Amino acid sequence: MSTAHDGLPPLRDVIARHGLRARKQLGQNFLLDLNLTARIARASGPLEGAEVVEIGPGPGGLTRALLDGGARVIAIERDQRCLPALAEISDHWPGKLTVIEGDALEVDPTPYFTGAEQRIVANLPYNVGTALLVGWLSGPWPPWWSSLTLMFQREVADRIVASPNSKAFGRLSILSQWRAEPRIQFNVPPEAFTPPPKVTSSVVRITPAEQPEGIDPERLESLTAAAFNQRRKMLRQSLRGLVPDPSEFLESARIAPTRRAETLSVEEFLTLARALS
Repeated sequence: MSTAHDGLPPLRDVIARHGLRARKQLGQNFLLDLNLTARIARASGPLEGAEVVEIGPGPGGLTRALLDGGARVIAIERDQRCLPALAEISDHWPGKLTVIEGDALEVDPTPYFTGAEQRIVANLPYNVGTALLVGWLSGPWPPWWSSLTLMFQREVADRIVASPNSKAFGRLSILSQWRAEPRIQFNVPPEAFTPPPKVTSSVVRITPAEQPEGIDPERLESLTAAAFNQRRKMLRQSLRGLVPDPSEFLESARIAPTRRAETLSVEEFLTLARALS
């Protein structure tokens, strides 16, 4: 059996030996190119001594790149079929990999932390990627993570970094940008995955910024949900279920009631959220 530069078998061999066919219902698309997984790992910053939480490691391609770079990894995996392959990686890097079997939407990784700083690096399962991101962005601030380096479908990545007056700008843009700074690092073509998805993917890096004063995150979420739920409608209509008199509310914030949600800047949404509070 041939080996990769890290001394472990190529991922195709690992997948074949353990019968790890990617499951659509788990949102799985495995990355087999170890040069690409190394690039994703490097995009998160220097790895030597870092403590990294990885979601959905699958057969462990990105896990290996993180460990090879000098990180300690806490991996959360719900697919029991992948656990033997991850155990082999753990044996190869003793004491450097902790595998938690469970659903990342429900698992709290913080009891497993040993270092002073943690980051999240993941090729996220497509079916839960957005929900995980919103959860990480909506928690206490500053967050426990120092950065997020995440793979999304390109369409989702575009929404995360979108500017006002663009088709992609929406609720996810505001939740990602109001107290954090997202940047697309690079794109990944479908053929890099097994099985190939129908769309291009993008690696996004998000770093926390200072939280603006006077903003209740729950109020901001309610506001953006109402505003973009009917994005083609004017705000005086779309905010009707949120405030008794949307026109008066908007005018008090010096925002024309006839504007649509996608034309407002992040700062204007923060002005409205303060007014709601």
